[in-house]
Amino acid sequence: MSELFNEVDEDVRRDQLKKLWDKYSILIVAAAFLVVAGVAGWRAYQYFETKKAAEASVAFDKAVQLSEASKHAEAEAAFNSLAATAPSGYRMLARLRAAGEAASLDPKAAVKLYDDIAADRGIGVLEQELAKVRAAQLLVETSTYPDLLTRLEPLTAPGATFRHTARELLALSAWRANDATSARKWLDMIANDGETPPGLRSRAEALQALLPPVAKS
Repeated sequence: MSELFNEVDEDVRRDQLKKLWDKYSILIVAAAFLVVAGVAGWRAYQYFETKKAAEASVAFDKAVQLSEASKHAEAEAAFNSLAATAPSGYRMLARLRAAGEAASLDPKAAVKLYDDIAADRGIGVLEQELAKVRAAQLLVETSTYPDLLTRLEPLTAPGATFRHTARELLALSAWRANDATSARKWLDMIANDGETPPGLRSRAEALQALLPPVAKS
């Protein structure tokens, strides 16, 4: 008797499954297709992204070779091309390198490129700050101390990534402007920072020696 009930139950389950299949087969097949298509699409995306990155790497190396050969105009053009077409990581590096190549030919144009990078809120903070420092390096001999102060003071805070270079540039700019008080302020910050690189510390000490002695009260 139990075997009979088992057979009946099996027939009922089979009938229920058939009804479910008849009702939802199109949805089941569509869902399966979407899963397969999604996996295939993701694999294709990964392949093309890897291919683009490999192509960008080769193009970047060629642009670097042009730079090392002092073909700055050609290198700048190559880096600009990468900045327009390469994946995001290479795009940012290419923008910075293009500005660096421009500096060899037209420092004012290079400053404009660095300023554009520094103002781009779509990139990382470190890249923005690096662009600010690079622009200031080009301006330190021609711009005013107040201008460099506006550009660099936010980067001089304790713990800031580029604080050492920013402080040195401000000290040098203040010295060139005959502002001994401001120069001494930045040189003291350099001297009192335990993480100041040795080479920069030595340059700061040399500049400190050029300042007039502090007036005694």
